[in-house]
Amino acid sequence: MGYVFEVEQLQEIAGKVKGLPREEMARRLMEELSRAYPGHVATEENWVFNIAAGSTGIMNVLHGSLSEYVILFGTPIGTEAYSGRYALEIHDWVLSGEMRTYTEDNPLEANITKVGEHAVLRRGQTKGFKLDENTWMLEYARGFVPSALPAGLSDTLIGALDVWTVAKTFWIYGKLTARELMQLKI
Repeated sequence: MGYVFEVEQLQEIAGKVKGLPREEMARRLMEELSRAYPGHVATEENWVFNIAAGSTGIMNVLHGSLSEYVILFGTPIGTEAYSGRYALEIHDWVLSGEMRTYTEDNPLEANITKVGEHAVLRRGQTKGFKLDENTWMLEYARGFVPSALPAGLSDTLIGALDVWTVAKTFWIYGKLTARELMQLKI
């Protein structure tokens, strides 16, 4: 599977926008990503709620394909939940606020990821997590993205009964994925 995005370059881009006010952070993040990955990044803000595994946040999908996604994800009020278990490797860079996690392997110790730091959820790993208020993250995942859609959307559909948000999520992701397929990128 060919990947477009590189973890090291995303780390560098996250470092350029960390700590900025949310509006400026989103704008600059899209500019930096578009410059680094021309033709592979959405350049408009299109926020959609994400209710998954008990957490509620809001995301702007910046890249979607069958093998990768890039989002700006966060919450102005905080949230706490279970990560879910995925066939994806998920990278998060905290741009503002703080993320706390714990794992089954080490359930008694909190891992704290602060502004500018990077956390990874390995394939098949799970975490409990908490985002403080005004926590915003650059999130990148690689693997077979459609395998994560049931877990990522089931709370929205079944718990919140919000068909509109599910449809909007599919529309945004589908449009970006179609654009990537037209560029012969899975």
